[in-house]
Amino acid sequence: MAGLWPTVLTIRHPEQPDRVMRALRPRDRNEWEHLRAVNRSWLEPWEATSPEPLGQLKFRALIRHYDSEAQAGRLQPFVIEVGGRLVGQMHLSGITWGSMRSGSAGYWVSRQAAGQGIAPSCLAALVDHAFYGLGLHRVEVNIRPGNVASLRVVEKLGFRDEGVRERLLHIDGAWRDHRSFALTMEDLEGQSLVARWNAAQRRPQAEQAT
Repeated sequence: MAGLWPTVLTIRHPEQPDRVMRALRPRDRNEWEHLRAVNRSWLEPWEATSPEPLGQLKFRALIRHYDSEAQAGRLQPFVIEVGGRLVGQMHLSGITWGSMRSGSAGYWVSRQAAGQGIAPSCLAALVDHAFYGLGLHRVEVNIRPGNVASLRVVEKLGFRDEGVRERLLHIDGAWRDHRSFALTMEDLEGQSLVARWNAAQRRPQAEQAT
């Protein structure tokens, strides 16, 4: 699946700096490691356990892993940058081709960046990229029932709730249930999810003006 990576996605915002989704680069090391360190307690309750956590991989090895998986067509790994500063990451992982053509989205933003619409706007851009850029048919997001902030993200974007998947991932010392949400190409009816999100953001402002 050569040619799918690297990709840069830019989400325009009328009142704030553009949100840019791009590949992690060697020169990001200090900023990325600092961002992860200061947000450790914010992220640990929600991140999957791994035999080799991202923070323990040598940084250049992590980049090589991301790039090789992306070049193989199994992963689309982005960092999120706002105003020239890293604020989080968003990945489309477990990409499956053939008759399924699906992937699973995962994301995090720093505590300071939360609540600014960054996660929903970037997830919308990832879905558009998956459907119209990569040619996938389905994108799913799996969220722990207690992760209220992430549940709000998929609710805002109109993801379909497909129910609970019991003991799906090992997180924070135990196997945790997740609610599974999904969109398929048909759900967008040929439209852009970013355009839908932007229109939804403008609607309350128009209602207040009337």
